[in-house]
Amino acid sequence: MFKRSLAFLGVLTLLHGSNPTKETGSESKLSDPQASSMASALFSNLQLISDAYVLVGHQDALAYGMGWKGEAFRTDINDVLGDHPAVFGWDLGHMGDAENIDEVPFDHMIKWAIAVYEKGGVNTFSWHMRNYAISGTSWDKDSCVEACLPGGAVHELYLERLDQAAEFFSSLKTESGELIPVIFRPFHEMTGSWFWWGHGNCSAKQYKALFQFTIDYLRNEKGMHQLIIAYSSDRFQTAEQYMDFYPGDDYVDVMAFDDYHGLASKERTPGTIHMLEVLDSLSTQHQKIMALSETGLETIPNEKWFTDVVLHTLNANESTRKAAWILFWRNGRPDHFYAPHPGHPSVPDFIEFMNHDMMLSLSELPDLYN
Repeated sequence: MFKRSLAFLGVLTLLHGSNPTKETGSESKLSDPQASSMASALFSNLQLISDAYVLVGHQDALAYGMGWKGEAFRTDINDVLGDHPAVFGWDLGHMGDAENIDEVPFDHMIKWAIAVYEKGGVNTFSWHMRNYAISGTSWDKDSCVEACLPGGAVHELYLERLDQAAEFFSSLKTESGELIPVIFRPFHEMTGSWFWWGHGNCSAKQYKALFQFTIDYLRNEKGMHQLIIAYSSDRFQTAEQYMDFYPGDDYVDVMAFDDYHGLASKERTPGTIHMLEVLDSLSTQHQKIMALSETGLETIPNEKWFTDVVLHTLNANESTRKAAWILFWRNGRPDHFYAPHPGHPSVPDFIEFMNHDMMLSLSELPDLYN
């Protein structure tokens, strides 16, 4: 393996020699009282790992890369590193169609997500949900939140999409038929104004109602007790701003944020470091996991970006080091990629980044599901 094995041994020590507690001293549990045993194990183990390690992730990593598409468990990261990402991001956008918003077939996504679990990795699902009120996209900002809620104009259609999402999640099973736990990250970047569920396009009260209704429906009506729920903002300035849309501890397991702007250069990183510090305080208070749920620098023009910017940010202090994972966005095309691929000038720096004691790739993970 490209990194010394002590990192793996350190993870095992954490998992077998620690108690999954926050500073309050009480045991941290999933928000779902009926959470599956594997989901509870994944949550606890991620919480323990985050004391010393950060899992590195990549969006659509198995679906495509630079010059290839849908090959057998291939990733651009493995092509340059000799190991895969630890976290695999997917998206449910265009649920109900054969392919998702990024032209990834849903039936293929099922096979890949199961394969990720079988290899010990973590799956996380966002949802760039269409604006059902006007049959538009996530970026059509006309009011849709009230329309999706009970009594709303498209409520029945919304229920149909939730049923389809539940059917999708139910298809993610082990060989013995047990539902595979995944991280579900709906209605993300709500502190921004570009999505129909975002700031300025709905009230905090409306957002909370839709978030709560969605999770309650999936849990109580569809029996989805394997979902670990992530609340994921865009950039924010204060704890109050971050918590403005917060649907409550009964509906959230992961407190996260997306940040592309703050990691564009080293000069901008103080803002991201501040957000991680705020999130450390909040996640400790609420007994949640914290994560950097989306980031990246398109085409990676800075050859030393991974060490000079990302590592500098995550390793800034004790608070920033508590992120459970970081997920780089997708390698969609030659002018739109966020992880290195063979021949890219950033490859040596990325390898150095991944060789840092704190960063974990797929083969370095202990069993997160027990």
